[in-house]
Amino acid sequence: MADTEQSKRRVQSIEVGFRVLRVLRMAEGPLPLREIAARAAMPPSKVHLYLVSFVRENMAYQDPQNGHYGLGSFAIQLGLAAVRQLDVVSLSAEALTSLRDSTDCAVYLSLWGDRGPCIVAKADGTLQGAFSLRLGYILPLTTSATGLVFLAHLPSYESDLARAALAAYEADRVPNGPAADDVAASVDKVRKLGYASTVGSLNRNFAGIAAPIFDYSNRIAATLTILGPSDYMSRGRHKEFAKLLLKAAQDVSERMGALGTQAS
Repeated sequence: MADTEQSKRRVQSIEVGFRVLRVLRMAEGPLPLREIAARAAMPPSKVHLYLVSFVRENMAYQDPQNGHYGLGSFAIQLGLAAVRQLDVVSLSAEALTSLRDSTDCAVYLSLWGDRGPCIVAKADGTLQGAFSLRLGYILPLTTSATGLVFLAHLPSYESDLARAALAAYEADRVPNGPAADDVAASVDKVRKLGYASTVGSLNRNFAGIAAPIFDYSNRIAATLTILGPSDYMSRGRHKEFAKLLLKAAQDVSERMGALGTQAS
């Protein structure tokens, strides 16, 4: 049998069983058999057969007091094992090259470090000329698209530490740099749009667009950034590239286990 035909073969009973497991995963607590059957759109008798097998393998458990079913210990172990195997850098590799090929711009992946956003992976574009950011480069927190995305989504942004950092920035900022109130307004805009964009922050002739990648706990895991010549990033291209970027970030987030991510 050809490899393509082999790859399309499916085990229907497993797929049906996962309808039951998905109901258990989405539930806020253990559910009675009839409720599980209703949510899975399956006959209760058929759901019961699957649940018996899942209980035996510890994928599900049955409460001895009321007979309700919930996810079992092996399901929890399986989820934790999946989390341990997640690597946002390797999961983003395809997105980096795909975005680079689609836009001809440089694409960067940044993680949050103790000194701020740090570039950990990149795909150089054909339009950047001699301007290139190296791996390990720490991006400015308040004047780069990448930094604004982290500010918008880091849990510490509303903390005293973050406010102190912005206050220190306000005191030491260079002439003509954005005021703290302007930074806060930019952060609010990032939350509304789902991405950040800047022009001339790293180089006066370049523009950046950045979007967050979320993990299984829906916390920001990394930021994906497109950087290209500002005259090339026309209004039409900016809108197109933002959509491509959001879709790529959403795809990686889903592979990281994030829920509820949406591309605008």
